Amino acid sequence: MDAGVGAAGAAATPRRRPLIGPETYEMVFGTVYTGLMTNLLLAIACLPLVALVAATDPAATWPYIALAAPLLGPALAAAFAVFGAFSSDGSTAVVRTFAHAWRRHLRRGLAIGALTTGAVVVAAVDVAFFWGRTLGALVIPVLVALAVGAVVTAVLALAAVPATAGARLRDVLLAALVLGSRRWYLSAGVLLVLGLLLSVLAVRPVVGLGFAAAPLLYAIWGICRFTLRAPTPK
Repeated sequence: MDAGVGAAGAAATPRRRPLIGPETYEMVFGTVYTGLMTNLLLAIACLPLVALVAATDPAATWPYIALAAPLLGPALAAAFAVFGAFSSDGSTAVVRTFAHAWRRHLRRGLAIGALTTGAVVVAAVDVAFFWGRTLGALVIPVLVALAVGAVVTAVLALAAVPATAGARLRDVLLAALVLGSRRWYLSAGVLLVLGLLLSVLAVRPVVGLGFAAAPLLYAIWGICRFTLRAPTPK
């Protein structure tokens, strides 16, 4: 009889629900997979640039690095497209989304990358020329500000490219410049996270490319998306 009562009590006891459901496991796995695969695809898309920075002295090979730097343009546009797809519908088709966006936005990405690289190189050469000269105290801050503005505008434009496939490049760059200037506090956030990513890459390249790039770029993409929102009519 005791056994019967025990069996009845056990049958009446409700099953405990697992603390973590399968949906949570799926979300965590999808997030980790998206981040790691995006890092790998970024490294592949920018392989010449990565090889030059990792295997040579950048101070001696900077002209070649400048030639390879525009590859960052389509690679970042493709990564931002992956983030957009994952954020909107949880898509983890990273390879397909990245490859499609890279091919679709290759021309505009390379153009943005080339324009930005040219602006930064010209500014750096001019800074080196004016360094230690009388006019340096006046000219150098302006040159640095122009180079920083060019980088922020390029990042904003690359974040906008996947969502504005039919827009002219000039219009995309102009919108990025205007909105980035108006919402300078958000542009400062882009610079802060970008500086953090570059510092990690400089100190720990493997950690930066393998783990840190995707989450930090996702943060940059989120700030850019908020910055590029159309102004609310008053």
